[in-house]
Amino acid sequence: MKPAPVIPNARKNLRVAAVAGTVVVGMVGLTYASVPLYSMFCKATGFGGTTQRADAAPETATGKFITIRFDANTAGSLGWNFHPVQSVMKVRIGEQNMAHYSATNTTDKVLTGSAIFNVTPAEAGAYFNKIECFCFTEQTLKPGESADLPVDFFVDPAILDDPDSKSISEITLSYTFFPVDKPDAVSAVEQNPPKQNTN
Repeated sequence: MKPAPVIPNARKNLRVAAVAGTVVVGMVGLTYASVPLYSMFCKATGFGGTTQRADAAPETATGKFITIRFDANTAGSLGWNFHPVQSVMKVRIGEQNMAHYSATNTTDKVLTGSAIFNVTPAEAGAYFNKIECFCFTEQTLKPGESADLPVDFFVDPAILDDPDSKSISEITLSYTFFPVDKPDAVSAVEQNPPKQNTN
């Protein structure tokens, strides 16, 4: 018995289904890629106040000054006291500077935090460069432990050539620490607490 011939409408339906399936697969792939692609875009352009990374500051600084304000925030679920050591600095544009933040674990548990950051106004993000920063890695503090958290930075002199940014006189650098779940590290310390010095 011969199979029934495929009518033209059935062929069109199969073609439409195949195209729709391809579109769905492509959209799922874009969804997974969107976060890293967006992150790369922000880092490259400074979009949304995302700062830049650099190996070193320019060899010579300009004679222009800019004010840098420092802000610190902590997610409620992370039991840390986190604050800037200095609230404001006046720096030369192009000059390498170091600011300090301080964090203290106020709980009886080992806690690990990770800091996200941005600058305002957002247009300054493309010109605010970090050479070294505590925000590049996770930070772990034992119960009651405090840490000095430095950030080495400079403002790119190119900010003075940008019509949208050259009038900026003040930049706020803001960090927010969020908890990082480290159950293995916590349980290891709880099971093997440090020995008390009885001397």
